[in-house]
Amino acid sequence: MRVSSVAIFSAIGLVAAQDCAKIPETITYNKATLPDPFTTVGGAKVTTKAQWQCRRQEIIELLSRYELGPKPPKPANVSATFSGNSIKITITEAGKTITMSPSVRIPTGGSAPYPVIIAFGMPSIAIPAGVAVVNFQPEQLAPSDPPHGKGAFFNIYGSNHNAGGLMAWAWGVSRVIDAIEQIGAAAKLDPKRIGVTGCSRYGKGALASGAFDERISLTLPQEGGSGGPGCWRVVAEMKRNGTKVEDAVQISGGDQWFNPKFAQNAKNVNAWPEDHHMLMGLVAPRGLLVIENTGIDYLGPPSTAACTTAAKEIYKSLGAGDSIGYTASNHGHCSLPANQGPDIALFAQRFLFGKAETKTEMWKTDKKFDVKKWIDWATPTLT
Repeated sequence: MRVSSVAIFSAIGLVAAQDCAKIPETITYNKATLPDPFTTVGGAKVTTKAQWQCRRQEIIELLSRYELGPKPPKPANVSATFSGNSIKITITEAGKTITMSPSVRIPTGGSAPYPVIIAFGMPSIAIPAGVAVVNFQPEQLAPSDPPHGKGAFFNIYGSNHNAGGLMAWAWGVSRVIDAIEQIGAAAKLDPKRIGVTGCSRYGKGALASGAFDERISLTLPQEGGSGGPGCWRVVAEMKRNGTKVEDAVQISGGDQWFNPKFAQNAKNVNAWPEDHHMLMGLVAPRGLLVIENTGIDYLGPPSTAACTTAAKEIYKSLGAGDSIGYTASNHGHCSLPANQGPDIALFAQRFLFGKAETKTEMWKTDKKFDVKKWIDWATPTLT
C-alpha cells in the first residue's frame, strides 16, 4: 500500500514538544557492518514513528558531529526580489550581509505555478517538461579547495565555524527555498513542489540538502559516490581490497566538504555510530532517486548499492518503500544516459506534479553487488 508523506508526517506529528534523549559527548562504538538505524545510541529499540522522530534528531546530531558540522538556523533576515531571469537574495545575520543571485529558467510548457528543481551549477540530468530550474552556485558559499573557512557562508558565521562545505551548501539551498517562498507568485514558482539535484561533488551536496530541509519534495543525487549516497564502511573495504575508490581518508586530505574534525574521524569509520544509509534515511518518507554509475570504481558502485539498499529499509519502516529508487548504469561521468531520463520523469510526476498514483518502485542496475552482508539488523514496521 502506498502511503503519502503528508499522511506519515501527520501520523508522526513531528513531536516538536517531545523530550528526546541527549547523546553523550563521548561514544564508544565499533561495527564493521552498517549501524542499525532502529537502535539509539543508548541501545533502545525504535518501534514507533514518534520514537523515530527522536532517533532522526539523534542521527542529525551524529552526522553533524562526525562529518558535516552543524547547519545554522534561518538567519535573522532573508529578503528576495525577482527580475528578468534572476533572484537576488539578501541575507543578514548579526550585522553581516551577503547576497546570492541564482538564475531561473522558466519552462516553455506546463502551467504556472511551476514545480522547481534547484540545480547545483548547471543540471546534468534531463529536466522533466514543465519544471522550472534554479541554478545554485555552491562554491560561492564554501569553495571545495582548502583551507576551511572561506566563502560567503563563513563571512557571516566566521572562519572557525564547524560546518563543512556540504552543510554550508545545504544552508544555501535552504535560503534559496526561503526566497522562492517570498517571490514564488511573481516568478511563477511553486514553493510547495521543490526538488534538488547535482552531480559528483554536487550530488553529495544535493543529498545533504534534501536530508536537512524537509521542504524539499524530491532529492536527485547524481553520481555522488563516497560522501554522498555511498557508505563509508563499504568504501573502506573496497579500498583495503585494492579498488581505486575515494575513501574518507583521501577526502580528508583535500576537499573541504566536511567539518574540521573529519580528518581525525576518517581514520576509523567503523567507530562512527552512523553511516550514509542514515543520511538518506533523513529524506524519508519524501522522494529520493539515487542516480548512479556502475562503470567508475572511484565512485564506489558497490557502496552506493549497499547504502541505498539499507536506506530503503528506513523507508519501508515508514510505509514508504516505493518513495526511494535506485538507477545505475555504465556511462561517462555526469553524462546521463537515455535510459535514466524516464526514471527521473517518473519520480517527478509523483513528487513534483503530485500524481500519487505514479508507480515509483524502482531498482535498476546493469551490475549486481553483494549488499545483504552489510545489513545485520531487522526492520520494524513503525506504528
